[in-house]
Amino acid sequence: MSFPTSIEQPRWIPQEGSSFPLGVSRVEGADAFNFAIYSKHAQTVELLFFAPGDLERPVHQFHFDPLANKSGPIWHCRIPEDLVTAADYYAYRFAGPEPGPGFSRHAFDPEKLLLDPYATSIFFPETYDREAARRPGSTLGRAPLAVLRDIRSPVVELDRAPRNRRHEWDLIIYEMHVGGFTRHESSGLAPHHRGTFSGVVDKIPYLLELGINAVELMPVFQFDPGSDDYWGYMPISFFAPHHGYSSRPESCCQHDEFRAMVKSLHGAGIEVILDVVYNHTAEGDENGPLYSLKGIDNSTYYMLSGDQDRPYANFSGTGNTIHTRNRAVRQLIIDSIRHWTVDSGVDGFRFDLASVFSRNPDGSVSPFEAPIFGELASHPDLADLRLIAEPWDAAGFSQLGNRFPGTLWRQWNSGYRETIQRFVRGDCGLVGDLMTRIYGSSDYFSDELEHSFHPYQSINYFSSHDGLTLYDLTAYNDRNNWANGHGNRDGPNEASWNCGWEGDHEAPVEVLALRRKQAKNFFCLLMLSNGTPMLRMGDEFLNSQNGNSNPYNQNNETSWLDWTRLDRNRGVFRFFREMIAFRRRHPSLSRSRFWRDDITWFGPSGPPDLSEGSKQLAWYLDGASENDDDIYVMVNGGEVSVEFLVREGSPDQWMETIDTSAESPGDIFSASQATPLKSEICRVVEQSIVVLVRKNGLRANRRSALLVAERPVNHRA
Repeated sequence: MSFPTSIEQPRWIPQEGSSFPLGVSRVEGADAFNFAIYSKHAQTVELLFFAPGDLERPVHQFHFDPLANKSGPIWHCRIPEDLVTAADYYAYRFAGPEPGPGFSRHAFDPEKLLLDPYATSIFFPETYDREAARRPGSTLGRAPLAVLRDIRSPVVELDRAPRNRRHEWDLIIYEMHVGGFTRHESSGLAPHHRGTFSGVVDKIPYLLELGINAVELMPVFQFDPGSDDYWGYMPISFFAPHHGYSSRPESCCQHDEFRAMVKSLHGAGIEVILDVVYNHTAEGDENGPLYSLKGIDNSTYYMLSGDQDRPYANFSGTGNTIHTRNRAVRQLIIDSIRHWTVDSGVDGFRFDLASVFSRNPDGSVSPFEAPIFGELASHPDLADLRLIAEPWDAAGFSQLGNRFPGTLWRQWNSGYRETIQRFVRGDCGLVGDLMTRIYGSSDYFSDELEHSFHPYQSINYFSSHDGLTLYDLTAYNDRNNWANGHGNRDGPNEASWNCGWEGDHEAPVEVLALRRKQAKNFFCLLMLSNGTPMLRMGDEFLNSQNGNSNPYNQNNETSWLDWTRLDRNRGVFRFFREMIAFRRRHPSLSRSRFWRDDITWFGPSGPPDLSEGSKQLAWYLDGASENDDDIYVMVNGGEVSVEFLVREGSPDQWMETIDTSAESPGDIFSASQATPLKSEICRVVEQSIVVLVRKNGLRANRRSALLVAERPVNHRA
């Protein structure tokens, strides 16, 4: 018996196309493109190609034959390159059943040009019209188009940093909006670089000076330029970078420029984390536009309510909710994450409204049975990514801590934010809660056997894009959101305090000084806390949004960083820079495990005062187990000066290193500049923090006998 010595060339795929991979791919050696797209309910599918000079008349059209170009729910074809040589762009048109009752509500419209969900770059013609995507009728010449040229272009090689080079105990996350970071002319950048990926590259020296080693970029997925979305939380694609962040948007270079930015950040030792929106899209509810998923297969991609009057489930607060319990939708999300990771080198992801993943198709909650978490954890390319959750959704469902199904994920700790804001504002009765937050929020992230969480899973922050800036927390009692167009009813009400004067206009010198001190108090507590710290861009030089806590639609000077404030607040910037350096010099502060017996809590002269009126706290952190110095912290949140008794060691062992009440540069000293404590009694002025450091070698073999003190009990501080 003889066997064939070679494998025959395939005959079916060259004629019909392949159902894998989804999206468009170049078939090497065949001079052809393969197209594949998922639609379970479509009845006819059409693929159109356009040349740059004429976006109303396609240069080529392909009509899918379901008997040859459909496998299961996937439509596919192969197009020879010579048929589309003149084409730079492509789009689909879908037709299908009329809208049905309940959960079979379809939204097919054969006149609408639709984006390939897997498109990696998107082109917007000058005649683009968002309203055309909402109204009946054709969108030829007025719709965004997928860029075919991207597939023809060679891929730029990436210098991917090995995973073991990721930052650990020294991680400092900087939340950044790519556009707002450098859009303002005061950024000092060339006009065509302002507000772009290239602008971020230009500012790498600034990030390094500050001490940043990870940037968390607010959404960079392509969003709708025809809407009022400035933040980027209304995506129309999960694969394409936003064209508006390119220095040459008319050339559709955003994909290459994004990858070049990642490469440059990696070269500087800075990780890249993307804030991603997989819970909704810009297509909105039944009145929203048809750009892609809605017109391709509405009932597959979106959660439906069964209510004819309000057909879309809205757990995102934006009009629709992605149907993540559907396997095809989860594949889209996993493929998107893999694209940004493998193709572009992204190190991690922060998932907006991540609790939406726990919603069942009917809107009920299965908190521990969300399949996407297991699929991410088991994927060979994605299992070791840095994953961060916003552990709630817009319908009020929260999973902060051990209720979140991604047990190895980090989580935005809103409890930390609220406690720190209220304590610094001067609220009473928070000492016990402050101890728990400083300790690593062990009430949320318990290390008991059942859970085995780590304190670093708590993303500690006091301000983010979703609220007031740090400066505005100290300058406004009331939000000032009138410009957003919602009657000042939108946005969060945060625990702010204006230090005795509302806003900046004619603010007295003493009020401005108090605001600087309060800003330093916020950041000092953040840098002294166990967990992963995150700061918002511009907080380091007291950037202001004039009290606007929700400028999602303010693509103007309200939201753009005003870099002139850096020159005006050099002292505050220096304090932030030196506090970051202090934290990185002391690995004892940020540990994989809770401090346990290494931490001792005090009040001003005895055990910590947990009474309702208390506003003072001190603690001693023993650094021996980490081969680090010892740290003694005294916090006075009250309105009068308080004398603290330093209850460990002798005064001459302790160096006065930080005093937030002092003006720069006397507010923080390096080890060589600090001076010894003169007395065991340390006076801490009102609303300020003093930090002492004792060199590792000065520690006695046996801890000094402490007076009455309290230690953490079980998992709580």
